[in-house]
Amino acid sequence: MGAPLTAPLSRASLLAVLLALGGCDSVGPNFSPPDPQLPRASFRGPPAPGQPAPAPTPAQARVEEKLDSWWLSFRDPTLAALAERAADENLDVAEASARIGQARAQRGVAASAALPGINGDASYQRELYSKNGVLSLAGPDLSAPPISVWQTGFDASWELDLWGRVRRQVEAASADVAAAEERRRDVLVSTQAEIARNYAALRGAQRRVGILEANLKSAEESLELTRTRAAKGLVSDLDVQNAAALVSGVKAQIPAARNEIDADANALALLLGQPPGALAAQVAKPSRLRAPPVPALGVPGELARRRPDIRAAEADLHAATADIGVAVADFYPSVKLNGTVALNALDAAKLWRGSSLQYQFGPALSLPIFEGGRLKSTLELREARQQETAIAWRKSVLNAWREVVDALNAYDAERRRGVELAAQVDHARQALAISRTRYEGGVADFIRVLDAQRTMLEAMVEQERSDTSLCVDAIALYKALGGGWRGRFPPAPPAPEPTPVEAALAPL
Repeated sequence: MGAPLTAPLSRASLLAVLLALGGCDSVGPNFSPPDPQLPRASFRGPPAPGQPAPAPTPAQARVEEKLDSWWLSFRDPTLAALAERAADENLDVAEASARIGQARAQRGVAASAALPGINGDASYQRELYSKNGVLSLAGPDLSAPPISVWQTGFDASWELDLWGRVRRQVEAASADVAAAEERRRDVLVSTQAEIARNYAALRGAQRRVGILEANLKSAEESLELTRTRAAKGLVSDLDVQNAAALVSGVKAQIPAARNEIDADANALALLLGQPPGALAAQVAKPSRLRAPPVPALGVPGELARRRPDIRAAEADLHAATADIGVAVADFYPSVKLNGTVALNALDAAKLWRGSSLQYQFGPALSLPIFEGGRLKSTLELREARQQETAIAWRKSVLNAWREVVDALNAYDAERRRGVELAAQVDHARQALAISRTRYEGGVADFIRVLDAQRTMLEAMVEQERSDTSLCVDAIALYKALGGGWRGRFPPAPPAPEPTPVEAALAPL
């Protein structure tokens, strides 16, 4: 009774050995996230030597929450609405989303190699053997009539992933998916920052138009006053011409500012996938945009977790590391299980009978012996690419740190500059009032009034430019911190349940 079990047990033992080999660790290096080597102290000042970094303040603990929707800190409903539309309407984000679909499809292609390949086939052939061919060896008069060969069936092939080659390919493809997702987030961060920057420039241009129109009105009043005094013989025509020149000079600046408004509105429309002029009505009413206070920045070491570009570079490094494992696995033998089951008959009526059954089954072993250096060169290529991606990752970390520091310094410098410009505007306004009073009293030349009016106009315009620059610097700081992408995309659909075959292959 024990003898019949010998063969089945041997096959079961062989299958167990193959499955055990398939469960071995994959060859090649395993990936571990690199250390960004950034300071753990706050941006606002490192701890004293030998002292631990201070515990995060409540404001720093809320950094992530503030970065999620940083545009809300500007307290402008129009800006908030435009920024929220970026994830759904920006064409660059849509392109990045399409690239995610490509990466996921490529991962599916890589994962398919872990499953058997099964192909069905059916054929019909009409054959006639030559009398002067093989049949002539049996005799000069031997012949065979034409025959019909009917065949249908399927063949299967499955390469056992003994060394983890397929697993490394799937690992690399999964890292490519992660990189594509992070790049979409990076595109969204850049897009929202660009929307806010163009919006700030538009509001600044609208404010400058208002300043120019107010100064134009004042200059026209001065011109009328000068003409009245000239008609009475109190001043010369020189004062009238100087006043008229000031009016023309102010008027000349207004078209350029209005053109800037239109250009910024069209830029906003493009960022939202709209034609020129589509947002003109939404931003037509002037509004002042004020820069928010600088938020708690946390510590530089958190940039590697916040910034999508750094996370994308890390995913690229992961994929390059997994590709080394694929190249290493090519040095090892491959084992395939091949099989064919078919029905073959010379008569179509007999094709579906059990006696027409034929099959082939057996393993195939392939061992690389000589490849002319191809495998070695491929491995060297993959290792060199990993080194390149590691350097690119390090560059992205250092660049992120530089961008934050530069944006913070620019914000602080512009804020201090704005304080002085506000004082300049106040002094210029007082100087203009005094010069007008003295001119009307006949104790000062009109040239002093013109100089004071030009100085005040330049100071007011420069102050408005400074306010806009301060908003832009705040936007650049938020972008450098990697804010604005969390929760901005709809949740991904759940992954489908694995098939029984996929579940059985999961340990492999």
